[in-house]
Amino acid sequence: MSVLAPDRLSTTAPTRVAGKGGSIAWLVVLGIVLAALNLRTAVTSVGPVLDQVRAGLGMSGSMAGLLTTLPVLCFAVFGAATPPLARRAGEHRLLLAALVLLGTGLLARALVDSTAVFLAASVVALSGGAIGNVLIPSLIKRHFPGRTGKMTTLYATALAVGTMLAAAATVPIERAADGDWHVALGAWAALAAVAVIPWLALARDEPERDSTRDAAGLRALVRTRLAWAVAGYFGTQSLIAYVLFGWLPQLLQDRGFTGAEAGAGVALLTAIGVPAALVVPALASRQGWQRPLVAGFTLLYAAGFAGLLAAPASTLWIWVPLVGLGMSSFPLGLTMLTSRARTPEATAALSAFGQSTGYLIAGAGPLVVGMLYTATGGWTAPFTLVFAVLAAHAVTGWYAAGDRFLEDQLAGPAAGRP
Repeated sequence: MSVLAPDRLSTTAPTRVAGKGGSIAWLVVLGIVLAALNLRTAVTSVGPVLDQVRAGLGMSGSMAGLLTTLPVLCFAVFGAATPPLARRAGEHRLLLAALVLLGTGLLARALVDSTAVFLAASVVALSGGAIGNVLIPSLIKRHFPGRTGKMTTLYATALAVGTMLAAAATVPIERAADGDWHVALGAWAALAAVAVIPWLALARDEPERDSTRDAAGLRALVRTRLAWAVAGYFGTQSLIAYVLFGWLPQLLQDRGFTGAEAGAGVALLTAIGVPAALVVPALASRQGWQRPLVAGFTLLYAAGFAGLLAAPASTLWIWVPLVGLGMSSFPLGLTMLTSRARTPEATAALSAFGQSTGYLIAGAGPLVVGMLYTATGGWTAPFTLVFAVLAAHAVTGWYAAGDRFLEDQLAGPAAGRP
């Protein structure tokens, strides 16, 4: 089947770029893929060289903690501001601006020797990533409403590849640059510069929008169960992911593994995301598949967590991949953003609300788990919290995966279904 073949959830016709007809479609595809490769580089490139950055800048422990918290804060704040900005500037021009911000921030923080400026430049870079997070589902819905599953597969795969690439390649780049972390972090600005190229052309051909459909503001979404369910599912998934990325190395080391083996465990979690991104959106775009996927990923999570907590240390490499497969709920959540709304405008609003609220929920996870681990000296209390979050993950996902649309709930209970 062609990667751009229609999927079964489509109910509307594609929006054509003004003045160019359908001939611009492949440029949009290229632009989305290149943008997605960049959306997490500002986040995952720092961790591998954080010790060197702290030493080079004289960064205190509290400032380092703030640096690791900035992504969820920026994704929440700037993500929420994206829909009104898109209505004013246009989606193509705003994504171009987001990529420029991303590249500028990445380059600026690689050139400075001040903690304050480094943090400010990180905010600039992360703001570009946050805007792109919200815009791309809307662009997929606008340009490819009959192919949302296939396009979300491309988007999720590129996002996973970019995430893994920045995490895996930053240290080798640093070593090739004679231990210079400035070069290792600044190299990712070049990738952002490449992503800008197709959007320079697309910014001149902003798609026509129906202004009568721009009423789905974030305030209106607050009163809909679907928006809260999507936010809850996205937030609990992100919370679990941040806890795993932050605390799995400590857990593995407490179970007797070396630091290198613990790092390999985290790398395995990240690597599993690439094939999952290739498969899950295509399955989730089929009628009736989302709820079985929600249930399946929840069970994989539960089995993996139980094994990590109680199984013999020699079997942990069985449970880590199970948890990694459970994390396939992330591309499923991305698919929900495009499949639970009919119009690009409602998709943008749902994407902004779901991701912004979700990242606020997620931000507390690593902190609370760390407090529980420090207070009890073990993993029983932290995993009790994780299982409670997993229960909320299952409930919100089950509701969000139902056959319902945001526009119907915004219209009220009396609104008829098409």
